[in-house]
Amino acid sequence: MSSPRDRDPFDDRPDDGTGWREPRHLGGEGANPGPDDVAPAGPGPDAPGEPPPWAPPPAPTPGAGLFGPRRPRTPGAVEEVFAYQGDLVGAQAWALQNGWTVSDGTGPEDAVLADLVASAPFRAHKDHRPAGVLRGRYGTLDLVAFDVVYTSGRYRVPQYAVTAAPLLTPVPYLRLSPARLWKHRTGGLVPVPSGDQAFDARWQLLAAEDGPSVRALAGDPAVRGLLLGTDDGDEFWTAAGHLAAVRPDGHRPQLIEHHARLLSAMVRVLHPVW
Repeated sequence: MSSPRDRDPFDDRPDDGTGWREPRHLGGEGANPGPDDVAPAGPGPDAPGEPPPWAPPPAPTPGAGLFGPRRPRTPGAVEEVFAYQGDLVGAQAWALQNGWTVSDGTGPEDAVLADLVASAPFRAHKDHRPAGVLRGRYGTLDLVAFDVVYTSGRYRVPQYAVTAAPLLTPVPYLRLSPARLWKHRTGGLVPVPSGDQAFDARWQLLAAEDGPSVRALAGDPAVRGLLLGTDDGDEFWTAAGHLAAVRPDGHRPQLIEHHARLLSAMVRVLHPVW
């Protein structure tokens, strides 16, 4: 997918457990005893308290193979960008420490979130719903952050992290996505190039109409610089009076702040008097 690039600090994360280890029964460093390891034969049993004439081979070191320790498999591009790193408890603790509110996504004020999910760039279905809703301010910007969870029986799995900012005035429907990602539901949308070849090679802006606000977003150097400094793992769209960002993940403090920085820059362009 994407080639290695400088990533946002929030993407520096510890090993997520995808490194593969060879099962113990497939290899080991123990060897059969050699001639020098076997006590000479003699009459009678071993004397009490003496060690047996030979010891079993030592247990193999975890992760060791036939030719020594096996290096962990390097995660591929898909795993690096889309590995789940959500932290619901950490995100809620961060929200409360910063004066944000927490809700379960079922209140009257949360009805708009269902519209955001239904219009999102990812494929949503009837089992997707918002949960773990956090509301507060980042600088001068009001934000709502929530997980889109997939519910099946007793299980609830966070699949997407969405952060959205309300817009003061209507703007044309737009989608800003990494160029490498396959896109669906783009019928009727027109591409709006930025004029920056490096940016247009990595990002694609689509809009229902090519107007001044959309052109301003595509041409803003601060927005382009921020996006070029990321791992191309987020998508942005407008719907239900909001500009929203989404990443296939669960929310955590670093991701909320990452989305907040990008949304703040974009909202300033869409609403210059903000």
